[in-house]
Amino acid sequence: MKNLLLVLSGPSGVGKGTIVEKLLKSGGYSLSVSCTTRAPREGEKQGVSYFFTDRQTFEKGIREGGFLEYSEHFGNLYGTPKAFVEEKLKTGDVILEIEVDGALQVKRAHPEALLIMIAPPNERELVSRLEKRGSESAEKIRERVKRMEYELSKKNEYDYTVINDDLDAAVEEIKCIIHNRKNA
Repeated sequence: MKNLLLVLSGPSGVGKGTIVEKLLKSGGYSLSVSCTTRAPREGEKQGVSYFFTDRQTFEKGIREGGFLEYSEHFGNLYGTPKAFVEEKLKTGDVILEIEVDGALQVKRAHPEALLIMIAPPNERELVSRLEKRGSESAEKIRERVKRMEYELSKKNEYDYTVINDDLDAAVEEIKCIIHNRKNA
């Protein structure tokens, strides 16, 4: 049974991080660590939170084909280091928790990757989750809802869409999808 490259995407506030935590706790998975040119935030650790690097080194990695996917956000580059993922795939399944455009880049480079879109039950529920966080202004929430519309418009390019209206049920559904893919 070949190890699986699992890509999870979805709108901000949909519960991707919590789903990933539950999958990691269940065992057999490793989480890919992204590379970025942004400065580390308090508490972030090199090689755990991100691989922090400078723009020149990152751009050299792009030229040399060193990333499965990459993009620029707010003046900083972010990407998934190819060698890191390939090394992790030797010992088990690897989870990438990345945005939609990056996920589609991975799918082009690795057609065997399993892409799962995590979706909210509806827009109102997502807005409620974002409001409960208490960390977003009304304007930021509107921006995230607009981004959600874009992200969900890409769901047909994914292998599966899982609605996260019940966290444990969503995790179990993802585990079943993974099991079925690995045993097909």
